[in-house]
Amino acid sequence: MHGLNQRFSNARPWWFNISWILAVMLGGCADDNYTDLQAYVAEVKARQKGTVEPLPEVKTVEPFVLTTEDLRDPFLTDIKEEEPEEETSKLDSGIRPDSTRPREELEAYELDSLRMMGTVIQLGQTWGLVRAKDGTIHRVKVGNYMGKNYGKVINIKENQIELIEIISESPGTWRERKAALDLSEATGGKQ
Repeated sequence: MHGLNQRFSNARPWWFNISWILAVMLGGCADDNYTDLQAYVAEVKARQKGTVEPLPEVKTVEPFVLTTEDLRDPFLTDIKEEEPEEETSKLDSGIRPDSTRPREELEAYELDSLRMMGTVIQLGQTWGLVRAKDGTIHRVKVGNYMGKNYGKVINIKENQIELIEIISESPGTWRERKAALDLSEATGGKQ
């Protein structure tokens, strides 16, 4: 047993043996022969050097003086100064929609989405038949409203419903415009 202890006491640790093997292997790689690298560097140095194009000539630009006397201010609205009387007369014309009256069912649709389908006379009253975009048929008489521009029915003929719309020209300024719904071509132009 005594011989066995002496044998292990002289043994080196495992990491020492591995580091010795690695040092020998790396030492074999340390060759001072850099001929291929030196040849490449010499080749690169021997190449033709490129030429740099000269900078283009700077052209002188004549200065431009901007005069703002004739230009309008982009932060102001386009209000004509020559016609203040006309605008006041438009404001005072009294044309404006009645915001206190309850809205009618056909005022939820654009006028061009409504179609006249015909007329009906009941108890001496002429009614216009109007089809809405959703396919529902509605009856209208003179005095009813339809369309989004406060269109008031003023006359119902066999082939046409006449209206007067109130449209906004600018904030606070309104004007009347005539409009009409013609008898739909789907009925062949007849009742």
